[in-house]
Amino acid sequence: MLLFLLIFTFFLSEISQAQSNFSIGEVRILRSEKLNEERILNVYLPQSYKLQDSLPYPVLYLLDGSANEDFIHVCGLTQFLSMYKLMPEVIVVGISNVDRKRDFTFPTTIEKDKTDFPTTGGSEKFMAFLKTELVPFINKEYKVSDDRLLLGQSLGGLLAAEVFYTYPDLFSKYVIISPSFWWNGQSLLKQLDAKLKSDYTPSGSVFVAVGKEHPVMIKDAKKLASILKSKQSKNFKTGFAYLPGEDHATVMHEAAYQALRFLYKK
Repeated sequence: MLLFLLIFTFFLSEISQAQSNFSIGEVRILRSEKLNEERILNVYLPQSYKLQDSLPYPVLYLLDGSANEDFIHVCGLTQFLSMYKLMPEVIVVGISNVDRKRDFTFPTTIEKDKTDFPTTGGSEKFMAFLKTELVPFINKEYKVSDDRLLLGQSLGGLLAAEVFYTYPDLFSKYVIISPSFWWNGQSLLKQLDAKLKSDYTPSGSVFVAVGKEHPVMIKDAKKLASILKSKQSKNFKTGFAYLPGEDHATVMHEAAYQALRFLYKK
């Protein structure tokens, strides 16, 4: 009878634990004056974060960072790679979307773009949100280092490229996946080309990737990678991955994996 009670108590304990919630992060709400709205942030903290002697952590800022977008699988990549000492443990800040077409694009002169995407053109405000509100908020609330990474794909890749062009020192690392350089007749790619062909000397790291996608997207990504490579130095490194086994819908995960391996390679 005593054995039965012990076994029964054990199973009740297991059931109770199984019914507990499983969480990989926390949700924060940040009121943005620049955007005039509240923004949801999904924040992943590595396992060692709560230790008293834990060091400041690099931060990966993830565009398209909603729970039903790229937040969960990118957190999984960082956990897996850090577990095998292939990259340091990092804090992941997933920026949930409100209107990505608005936030990730600058004004266009193409009438068809204006018709197809009537809310676009707000990237200047969104970049100001990143620079003056989000990064200072994370710096204040968490134990962070100066190592900041911005990761975006598609329109998010366009925005990441615009941040690199406009505020290159805001992040030390950039991951630009399948950037939508077709926006406004490839004007941003032309601006980047001109800037990188000038006397400008970049620092940090940039990784570019693209899958087997629209030929224009492949061509533009390869061009960006080429002009970045021409600026490589001891203070600036760049990498590129063409992933023919992935398309626009599937390229994000493999590209992010390769980017993190490259950026944190010792």
